[in-house]
Amino acid sequence: MDKKRVIVVTDGDSTAQKAVEEASKNLNLRVISKSGGNPTPCSGKKLLSLIQACPTDPVVVMFDDEGNFNCGKGEHAMEKVMDSEEIEVLGVVAVASNAKDVEGIHPDCSITREGKLVSRPVDKEGEVEKEGHVILEGDTVDILNSFDDDLLIVGIGDVGKMSGKDSCELGAPITTKALEEILKRGGVDGRKEDQD
Repeated sequence: MDKKRVIVVTDGDSTAQKAVEEASKNLNLRVISKSGGNPTPCSGKKLLSLIQACPTDPVVVMFDDEGNFNCGKGEHAMEKVMDSEEIEVLGVVAVASNAKDVEGIHPDCSITREGKLVSRPVDKEGEVEKEGHVILEGDTVDILNSFDDDLLIVGIGDVGKMSGKDSCELGAPITTKALEEILKRGGVDGRKEDQD
């Protein structure tokens, strides 16, 4: 059986969910809407069954720790999904927050609130961090450090917000660019439907 390809988004509150759904629609991707919530309402096991049941590939899944700077519900569910032999993680949209006392992660690149691709992390507002600041801080990202170094991580500010620059009314352009970058780097040019 082919592995199901998944794009992980480390945010899931109501604003983020709407933006992720809008951005996914722009790119003809399917979202597991039941993964939206603050915190993530589903267990990793339940999310795996929803991913497998999805008729399209790749699938976008949200995880949210509700501001819990320890390993919260969202990170536990994410770990279960990403550890699964049935899943291939294409990449992670790592969402910055005002989290302090977190390990944070090194993104491969980030999308600024202006839609620019940069090599440094961004903050919650989607502004590029100062020279020498190499860590993206977020409340649902630390668990990513336990996975392979070759895991593709694209940093982004607060999904659906960033002072209105990523609003659904505009088509969630920043989130769309982050998902698009993962598809591009993952070599995904077409979405496939399951064949009967």
